[in-house]
Amino acid sequence: MIDPAGDAPGRRGLFVSAKGLLGTGVTLLHNRLELLGIELAEERARLFSMLAYGGAAFLCLAAGLVFFAVFLTVLMWDSNRLLALAVFSALFLGAGVVSLLVTLSLARSGSKLFSASLAELRKDNQALTSGDAAKPR
Repeated sequence: MIDPAGDAPGRRGLFVSAKGLLGTGVTLLHNRLELLGIELAEERARLFSMLAYGGAAFLCLAAGLVFFAVFLTVLMWDSNRLLALAVFSALFLGAGVVSLLVTLSLARSGSKLFSASLAELRKDNQALTSGDAAKPR
């Protein structure tokens, strides 16, 4: 039996099914690309914070060393100047050590770039290979 458009009913159903499958594939690809963009933004923020803490560690340690050198120089002089220089030296060195430890912690944690995308692609692959090609999540 032929419908008014002149197509066999099986061909029309196949066309609608293929169109739906293509739409699902495009939606799936769109979701994965959005996830990829989010992961890139997170990695950029992580690298920026590492750079900022590394720069702060460098500046604080350098200033601390300068104050420590001045402290050792003034050590032979009268009183109260030593206390001020010691406090500044301790503050800058402490801030430098804390910044350095935060930087090292960020560097050791490693990059999680694309981990969520790869996990979702593995799920998609498992769903497609098991024959259970349900709607994308």
